[in-house]
Amino acid sequence: MEPVRITTPLTGEAVAGLRAGQRVLITGRILTARDAAHKKLIELLDQGADLPVDITNQIIYYVGPSPPRPGQVVGAAGPTTAGRMDFYAPQLIALGLKGMIGKGFRSTAVTEAMQKHGAVYFAAVGGAGALLAQRIRAVRVLAYPELGPEAIYEFEVEDFPVIVANDMYGGDLYREGRRQYALDKGEDAYA
Repeated sequence: MEPVRITTPLTGEAVAGLRAGQRVLITGRILTARDAAHKKLIELLDQGADLPVDITNQIIYYVGPSPPRPGQVVGAAGPTTAGRMDFYAPQLIALGLKGMIGKGFRSTAVTEAMQKHGAVYFAAVGGAGALLAQRIRAVRVLAYPELGPEAIYEFEVEDFPVIVANDMYGGDLYREGRRQYALDKGEDAYA
């Protein structure tokens, strides 16, 4: 099956068309943020302040890119474990964040927020940071430059490869994979 091609900003219609397990190629601008930046964003929201970036209809990639070598736009840019952002993600999803990219499963609170507000979680291949970086065409720091690789960047990507891990309907590729593996082994996946 051919991958689905989407462009950013991510619309509700695009999110509604995605299902767990689909391969997707993303083109456009995406934001990056990891633990430290997420903490700062939530602190601002708790203070009633505006965020330094507009997250409405955006995708946040959980990545801390390494410095580029000569002639490169960015160094390795592989995903970090998404679960580390689970404490912060529901509040950002409620504010209009439509997509997240990382690796690993998400908490129930995050998947419920995705279903309630129409968002999606994409998995990128861990350990493939150098290959993923080849799909990044431009990079600029938008906020928190003092955080170095954990600053909020804007990446311009072309055909950035991901897989829908969690869709807005409750589809969960990780859960389904575990269930299928257990069935193939004749075991109870949730014992």
